[in-house]
Amino acid sequence: MDAFDARSCLDVIAEELSEEEEEEEEEAFVMVQDSHTPDAFCSPCRVLTHTGAAPHARHTLLALGPAAQQIKDELSQSRSKLSERITEMENFASNLEEIFITVEENFGRQEQNLEQHYNEVLQTLAHRHEARTAALDEQKNRALERLYADLLRCGRTLDASKELIESAQELHRRTDTHAFLQAVMPVIKRFEQFSGKEEDLKLGVSLDFDVPTADLSDVRQMMDSINLLPAPSAPVMNPQICNSATDTSLHVCWSLFSDDTVEFYELHWRLISDDCPMETPQDVCQLKVKETHCTVSALLPNAQYELWVTATNTTGISPASERAVYMTVPSPPVIRPLQCVSSLDAALIRWDSGNTNPVESYTLEFRERDADSSGTATESVVAIPSCECLVQLQPRKRYIISVRAVNIGGPSDRSQPVDISTAGTHFHLLEDTAHPSLSLSADGLTMFYLDEDLPLSHMTFSDSTFARCVAVLGDLVPIRGQYYWEIEVDENTEYRIGVAYEDTQRNSYLGGNNTSWCMRHIVTPSRHKYEFLHNGWTPDIRITVHPLRVGVFLDSSAGVLSFYNADLQQHLHTFSCHFLHHAHPCFALDTPGALTLHTGLATPTPVTRAE
Repeated sequence: MDAFDARSCLDVIAEELSEEEEEEEEEAFVMVQDSHTPDAFCSPCRVLTHTGAAPHARHTLLALGPAAQQIKDELSQSRSKLSERITEMENFASNLEEIFITVEENFGRQEQNLEQHYNEVLQTLAHRHEARTAALDEQKNRALERLYADLLRCGRTLDASKELIESAQELHRRTDTHAFLQAVMPVIKRFEQFSGKEEDLKLGVSLDFDVPTADLSDVRQMMDSINLLPAPSAPVMNPQICNSATDTSLHVCWSLFSDDTVEFYELHWRLISDDCPMETPQDVCQLKVKETHCTVSALLPNAQYELWVTATNTTGISPASERAVYMTVPSPPVIRPLQCVSSLDAALIRWDSGNTNPVESYTLEFRERDADSSGTATESVVAIPSCECLVQLQPRKRYIISVRAVNIGGPSDRSQPVDISTAGTHFHLLEDTAHPSLSLSADGLTMFYLDEDLPLSHMTFSDSTFARCVAVLGDLVPIRGQYYWEIEVDENTEYRIGVAYEDTQRNSYLGGNNTSWCMRHIVTPSRHKYEFLHNGWTPDIRITVHPLRVGVFLDSSAGVLSFYNADLQQHLHTFSCHFLHHAHPCFALDTPGALTLHTGLATPTPVTRAE
């Protein structure tokens, strides 16, 4: 059984844990009814027993079903640890195989070097040549034997691990809870013994060769007549391949002509930045390696590095290779939860890059969250050029959404996820549009107009802030659809609520122009007065019951904007209009007070029927 089969076994066990859970509980219940079989499990002693049995009267007793589930959970944890250990050993075995090949290649080159230098004086140096060759062979054999022994040890450990997994899998298929609990303890003990045993994953073989010294003074003249070993030619840097980097490391590869003899390589690298271009000298780091590949660490995320390499043998150093540019992957983006909005069938997700340098694109990943908090298959939206994405979703669902940043090095880790619901309309107030006299709560859902007038000298206005009306805009998903939200105000607070275009005039009142529609509440000495304003005009409508909580329904596709007394589910007024642009919720306080926005609410049935 190979590593793939071992992982398959782990997957099968995980599936059976979920599929057989109800069946195990039902069988445990049946067994409890049978007085001739044990009906409890002693947790400290790890044995089956009867309820009230003397030896375990003061111990913690579990019903068979929960006990079996507890043991299975422990078994799953042990299985996960063993799976991680198998992965580590497989990686170590793979590294041993690479070193095994490298040792053979290096010794082969050493033999070629000896043959090239001593071929013309073979008869004179026959005995010395044989002695050196034998010494090299002995060193090679010792090194290869050590490596082969390590490979055998890893193989035996892997076989034992896989056999243990197969035993756990076979045991898991048993449907008899009593038999399962009787047979599982030895397996768990083997898991604990195996997990507690630390494997030695350190390389015990030196890759350096002990070349014995020899007195060659009597043949110096002959040696001087032999051509010197040529210095290596310039290595060739390989281009960066995808997924060869992390946010702090790069895996670099290069090539060399096959007839060159090399003792070691020196890899050089330096950071490239906009402030310090390639032509500007920078601090250069270097690393000596024996292989034609190397992993460089302790780097900056989403950064470009210039790399080059030289080869060295006993004669000299090669010319430097052509310089190659590699790039680390970006840091994870940072989603801005308060700036993410959603509706029944879509969500607009916004985030910060999390990187100083620009990235190539972003990938948005989302999956539906089930009722039991587990996730379904993950879907992706790729090649997003900016830090926001409008994604289509299913109504009345909950989703887990995360974002990755992507460059030539590969994708970053996932951002911290955000929980998005399509059960209603979710949005927040846009602080950058708020009148200077307004203050917003931390969650962006409540606006306050304090009972004090700020002097104009203390107010800061911009092109987007309201200057005359103490108002603020809300942020909806920018698609045509149906939206519903409610607002709550104090009884004596005068306010305006409705919708407006993003470019509505900031120096006019809401409802006083042709780019905004609103419901206005006015407090008079005799009564509460309500106006439904658009372009400064309102129909003559009298409302007998003063609403403290107002529902707003917007259907931009049908051209409908309706207002309701949310407490009574009473229709107040409906605007019928053709919205030329995307409409934003708008809110204003004409007198000091507070207004609270309620989002994420299901549209009431009377509203949907009326429409």
